[in-house]
Amino acid sequence: MTSAIAAAAQAAGLRVAVIKPGQTGTSGGGPTDIDLVNRLAAPETARTLACYPDPLAPLAAARIASLPPLELYEVVDAIRAEADKHDLVLVEGAGGLLVPMGVRPSGDSWTFADLATTLGVSTVVVARAGLGTLNHTALTLEALSRRGVPAGVILGAWPAEPELVHWANLSELVPHLVGALPDGAGAMDPGVFRRSAPGWLTPALYGVLDNWRVWADEVN
Repeated sequence: MTSAIAAAAQAAGLRVAVIKPGQTGTSGGGPTDIDLVNRLAAPETARTLACYPDPLAPLAAARIASLPPLELYEVVDAIRAEADKHDLVLVEGAGGLLVPMGVRPSGDSWTFADLATTLGVSTVVVARAGLGTLNHTALTLEALSRRGVPAGVILGAWPAEPELVHWANLSELVPHLVGALPDGAGAMDPGVFRRSAPGWLTPALYGVLDNWRVWADEVN
């Protein structure tokens, strides 16, 4: 999702930075989320602020590894520093809206929702296409709305052979949808990915998509 937005924004002529505040599960040595963003979208800047070995929520991973947790205002300062040098800064979360990310100066934990409200920015919610997504997505959108955070929804992986539940969910989510990616997009050749990304996103995310039925027919 982050890679697609970055690719579409760059195709529109924007200078893009991507920041991942906390990357967990690095003990396996495989590619990180920022590695994937660099491969697929190659933004002007892509940074991870802290890495933790265990595949846990960032705050829990920091504590288990006895590493410094992410401090909210240090993260805010890092994002604002990139905003001074770029047209668009994309900040990728970890695990969900209310997952504990790090600590405040008081020692209390903070979440991605807290980061969004502190920065005063809009949020993109990544949703599944299949069964269970409507409740999960509605709860997340409600939590953001209560905090005054504007939000849109992206379907993270539209199946090659959609079933009735996928079409039903698509119809229900259309009022909130700002994008949808075909299943397997992350494995595409980077050049194909970058050329395709604007067609997966609406103009709200620098894309050209305006007809969900046509899009779904094309990717299938």
